Amino acid sequence: MKNVIFLAPPAAGKGTFSDYLVESYGYQHYSTGDILRAKAKEDKSLADFLKTGALVDDETMLKIIREVLTNVSSKESFILDGFPRTLHQAENLDIILHDLGLSYVVIYIDVEKNILEKRVVGRRVCPNCHQVYNVEMEGFGSKDNVTCDKCSTPLIHRDEDQIDTFQKRYQIYLESTKDLIRYYKEKGLLYPISNNDLDQENALKLLRGVVSEH
Repeated sequence: MKNVIFLAPPAAGKGTFSDYLVESYGYQHYSTGDILRAKAKEDKSLADFLKTGALVDDETMLKIIREVLTNVSSKESFILDGFPRTLHQAENLDIILHDLGLSYVVIYIDVEKNILEKRVVGRRVCPNCHQVYNVEMEGFGSKDNVTCDKCSTPLIHRDEDQIDTFQKRYQIYLESTKDLIRYYKEKGLLYPISNNDLDQENALKLLRGVVSEH
């Protein structure tokens, strides 16, 4: 199986899709969001920067990505979640992957903006076990919408999940995605999957098809 790059707006379902590939096919999951948050715990300036909703500069991100992918086992397939976000990043990522002898496909998760906004505003995360809930969507919240059902830890509403931060991130996403879609489409690597519905079975079926074919 080839490695997978997810191309999608915030709250599109990359985490759910990634978990499915990890559990069903044994993929290794590398989320740039998780990597940055982990680094931010040791770097206050980075933590403050992430709160603004702006994106980390390309030089820093590419250095981080190269470090992560250099340690990937040749026997393992991986998911790169949240990167690249710009054409410049994509072109430089191709250089990194070529140097490391790694191939990939790009899965583009397409979701309408109003659905994304609802997912973001209502999202709550357990800081202990990382379980994700949504207090605005029926059937997706915890029992009391305050604590985690799994470990009883108080849920948090992350800075990046505030509506103002989402609007900034979404606008940046729109401005950069058009070039990325064209770039990967021209390379024959782009596979669009719609994830607008709460019932994700059809989306997962399409995902299975892409993975099994490659």
